[in-house]
Amino acid sequence: MKTSSLLPSVLIGAVASARSMTPMAALATARLAGERTPGKLVLLDHPLFKFGALAMGVGELFGDKMKSAPDRTVFLGLLARVMSAGIAGAALAPKGREKTGAALAVGTAVPLAYLGLAGRKKAMARIGQTKSGLIEDALIVAAGAAVVGLTMRRR
Repeated sequence: MKTSSLLPSVLIGAVASARSMTPMAALATARLAGERTPGKLVLLDHPLFKFGALAMGVGELFGDKMKSAPDRTVFLGLLARVMSAGIAGAALAPKGREKTGAALAVGTAVPLAYLGLAGRKKAMARIGQTKSGLIEDALIVAAGAAVVGLTMRRR
């Protein structure tokens, strides 16, 4: 099996570094459209979790623009990134390589959260919190949709 088959797991970890709920929302959207993941994804087969992931993804996009929004590197922010990246990284990994996919996604998400925060702070200083957040949202949601869309298969 090629190492490149784990690339979607790494890329979804990068997505989780910026928006913790976007990987789960992207997977939920794809599952609702009838797509299936290469790896096991039992959690998002339950309607409560599918719609919950979508709601949390949308909520995060709005919450990020609030002045009181915590940095992505606070404990709970990192925990959410670890969980989301791990689940999504496993789901996008080839069957039988879910643990490796989860580890790669988490290993990508955590350090990139720190780098992304530094970049976001610079952007906020230049163009403000809302504008920088909207730009980051557009890039990250598009990246999440692309990674998931290119990796999923029709049932």
